[in-house]
Amino acid sequence: MKKIVSILMCLLALKSFSQDTDQKFIIITTDGLRWHEVFKGMDSMIAIDPRFNQDDSLELFKKYWSSNLSQRKALLMPFFWSTIQSQGQLYGNRNLGSKADNANPYWFSYPGYCELLTAQADTSINSNDFPPNPYENVLEHFNKKSNYKNRVAAFGSWNAFDRILNEKRSGFPVINAFDDNQIALDQPDMKLIHQMIINGFRPFGNSEILDVFTHYQAFTYLKTQKPKAFYISYGDTDEWAHHGEYKFYLEAIHQFDAWIKEIWEYVQSDPFYKDRTTLLITTDHGRGDLKKENWTSHGQSIPDAHETWFAFIGPNVKPLGEMKDTQQVYQKQLVPTLIKLVGESFKPAHTVAEPIVLPLKYNSSH
Repeated sequence: MKKIVSILMCLLALKSFSQDTDQKFIIITTDGLRWHEVFKGMDSMIAIDPRFNQDDSLELFKKYWSSNLSQRKALLMPFFWSTIQSQGQLYGNRNLGSKADNANPYWFSYPGYCELLTAQADTSINSNDFPPNPYENVLEHFNKKSNYKNRVAAFGSWNAFDRILNEKRSGFPVINAFDDNQIALDQPDMKLIHQMIINGFRPFGNSEILDVFTHYQAFTYLKTQKPKAFYISYGDTDEWAHHGEYKFYLEAIHQFDAWIKEIWEYVQSDPFYKDRTTLLITTDHGRGDLKKENWTSHGQSIPDAHETWFAFIGPNVKPLGEMKDTQQVYQKQLVPTLIKLVGESFKPAHTVAEPIVLPLKYNSSH
């Protein structure tokens, strides 16, 4: 009898070990962040324009300006240009021959997120008011895998993610905007955050919350629930850009960079995630720059609003930093590349794009 118990305990231990060694992934987006700020830092032409600087250009230049490009972009996004530059890969600096674009022809949010998360660009997805997404997304797909089941979740600032991720069909929690977060309200921090969301200032109306609430809901969930496939979508960058408030747009970028740092340092400090977690960081669309005043806008009427960017960091990502002279890459290819990096498969009913063929360091067992 003791021998049988011992064998069973060994099997349970092996099962636990197997589950602990599964690769995890986190997809992180910030809405409408231009590649120009990511790779070039603050745009001085916009910063000096009184239409956009909130009468505070002096403070913007003190905080974010340097004539040295490397210093300037690091002032705005220090984590990107230290840790991701040294340990990961960044794509989308068109001045260095790295082109990343929407494949969908619309260049606004719902089509962009759909393209990213379903790995295909369907022109029927043509409105931010589009009903629940008919296509299976990558998180839904992973929630069906036995080793990821019930370890999948998404948090977003914008209230459209219930539809983009088709929460009712997908079967995993999607907490967006002013949702009542029942999945973790037993956590005291979650209760407090929810109260702040409901009772706090709503600068973007009832469709979107400030990113500070999204971040701390998602970060608390990450630490307490330990999801294995996770999505976080921030939105302040797009909202402040549409309002033409470049000061707050820059502050949102700087804060986004700090939150990525917090997430990465946490996963690298936690034994469940350390060296088994890959981050994909990107945006849903670009915005204008050919005419500087178009930095506030995107969509088909803005000829350069299809231009995007992305970054990977994780155990199987070769640390090459900022990429130069790469092949043309489309948003629909990012999730297939991520899934290849974690050694899994994404094979929904619809046809998905091929992964990027780039210098990515896959494990030999993959």
